[in-house]
Amino acid sequence: MAQLDSLRKQTADEPALAPAAGDVGPADGLGGLAWLSRREILRVWKVWTQAVLAPVVSSMLFILVFGVSLGGRIREVAGFPYEVFVVPGLIVMAMVQAAYNNNASTIYQARSDRYVNDVLSAPMKPWQMNLGFNVGGIVRAIAIGAFLLLLALPLTGVGVAQPLVLVPAVLFGVVLFGALGTVVGIYAEQWDHTTFISNIVILPLAFVGGVFYSIDLLGSPWHELSHFNPVFYLVNAVRYGFLGTSDVSVALSLGVTAALAIPTYLWAQYLFTSGRRLKA
Repeated sequence: MAQLDSLRKQTADEPALAPAAGDVGPADGLGGLAWLSRREILRVWKVWTQAVLAPVVSSMLFILVFGVSLGGRIREVAGFPYEVFVVPGLIVMAMVQAAYNNNASTIYQARSDRYVNDVLSAPMKPWQMNLGFNVGGIVRAIAIGAFLLLLALPLTGVGVAQPLVLVPAVLFGVVLFGALGTVVGIYAEQWDHTTFISNIVILPLAFVGGVFYSIDLLGSPWHELSHFNPVFYLVNAVRYGFLGTSDVSVALSLGVTAALAIPTYLWAQYLFTSGRRLKA
């Protein structure tokens, strides 16, 4: 009996074993998600003049040049003054580029510096890693959109006609292009691959996606071809949220944007779950 009591005392005095990496409780994983999200947001804040201020200034120049200056020649589009009509599209263009560029650069740099290995070995679930890396681009895009709206409001008088449409349209848009940036950043072999998508794919699609005009002004076949542009539906969903008007059904616009955003985000999720292109 004395030996049994001694054994019990010895066992009680021994330190508890640390849990295995796969047996981490939910609180630890959420702590890792909060840490990674904070890091990505601080990454944007540290270079706010480049990450937020520069896109806001360039978009305001577009509003001044194309809106105020050309407004004297182009009186109205779809029943709205031209300087009001172009604001939603310019906000979309700035936000989607910011969401994509931020996430493509952060994940590509994390892979290049092998920092992503630390994240992969942390006690976090794949969905937490994916969400954490996407948070920075989403926050950056929303900050740019909010500043642009505040600056455009006194210049053009643009308002928010349908907030219940605007909010999901913006969220689907930034998730779509933020997740696309994450996917491209994971697959990119060199920095030029990330900028190629931004400059050769996203920017041209935005310019011909009805940012500066209504497709009702276009003749055949350009009118029909515009319906194959995914950015066209995002622009019209956001424009409906601001102005209450759209070139196509708002339900179709939201549906197409969501149908693209969800699979793209799940694609990024699959890459974190499988570790493809990440575990080198």
